[in-house]
Amino acid sequence: MKRRPHDLLYRLMSQPTAPFREHRVAAVALDWLAASDIDHFIDPAGNIVIGRASEKEYHRFLNGSSREPVRFFIAHMDHPGFHGRRWLSSNRLAVRWYGGSPRKGLNGTPVWLATIDGEFAQGKLLKPRLHKDGHGLAGAEVRLESTPATRPPAGDIYGAFHFGKPFRIAGRRLYTRVADDLVGVYALLQTARHARRRALPFLGLLTRGEEVGFIGALAHFNHYRIAAVRRALLAVSLETSRVLPGTKIGHGPIVRLGDRRTVFDPGYTQQLLAIAGHTLPGRFQRRLMNGGACEATAALACGIPAIGISVPLGNYHNESLEGAPGYTRRGTPAPEFVHLEDVEGLLRLCRALAKPDAGWRDPWRSTRQRLQHNRRRYRRFIGD
Repeated sequence: MKRRPHDLLYRLMSQPTAPFREHRVAAVALDWLAASDIDHFIDPAGNIVIGRASEKEYHRFLNGSSREPVRFFIAHMDHPGFHGRRWLSSNRLAVRWYGGSPRKGLNGTPVWLATIDGEFAQGKLLKPRLHKDGHGLAGAEVRLESTPATRPPAGDIYGAFHFGKPFRIAGRRLYTRVADDLVGVYALLQTARHARRRALPFLGLLTRGEEVGFIGALAHFNHYRIAAVRRALLAVSLETSRVLPGTKIGHGPIVRLGDRRTVFDPGYTQQLLAIAGHTLPGRFQRRLMNGGACEATAALACGIPAIGISVPLGNYHNESLEGAPGYTRRGTPAPEFVHLEDVEGLLRLCRALAKPDAGWRDPWRSTRQRLQHNRRRYRRFIGD
């Protein structure tokens, strides 16, 4: 049977996920990596390390050397959602929410429920409680539509908002319960396959618990003391980020100059902009994407140079900010959406980033040459 374009992306989006409940997304990624004969292993925090077959090989690689920094692509497998806390009755479950969320129209919102074995029920969110600062959900009750024949332990259950099908395509727009950051996961996996086929140096990290503070990424950086290794690395955050003024959905991936916490490495961002201009002329965007923070900030905080690329996202964290068919009330739960041309642009840019390029060794070279040429034009005025 002929596969659809982006079939892997649709398989990823069909999986349930939440912070620290990334099992189903990880299973799809692991199966695909094995079928594609791409080296990988699971680190002690449950992140998936791609590009080396074992921890021993990874250590050896990290302490080798190279002429230019190895691009270390990072994306996260989780999305905001809830964990079960305790059963209140045969069909009522107390839950705690992890990550961002809408703040309006929550009572009575449909949700799905899952365990490590997959989705098993649907229900309604009741008695939602916001955090004291009002920034999003803290907890709620869930009433199941029917009592399951075998009731899982409350702590095994997780879930999030239910919008009918896990995804649907309208024109070139892709509506889904989870775009952030399964689009990034998809791009990372496809780039890993591209690098393997061309024998390019590649490292990738699929992380857990990003939505509550980059927990998986930080655990990985700490465990392997990434900032102290011999080999030069450059973290490349692949994200799906809230569309902001000055950016548009459908106008290409965004070279992310920074996030809500910090700006990214200026030299390497300069090289990223040069590669984007060559690879996607007139079809990429640039902006400081301060609608949220990403794992580039975690890398920088741990001493690792970092850059970032984003696909512009509608209805960030399932909050109806841009609206969707059937979900027009602002601030209430709604499916996220991206444009497939932006996703395809991200894939092209990631493939270009994986190629060896002397520009990474001196990213300011061309700019410096232009500036020095201009200086020579005017040196008679300053006696230089």
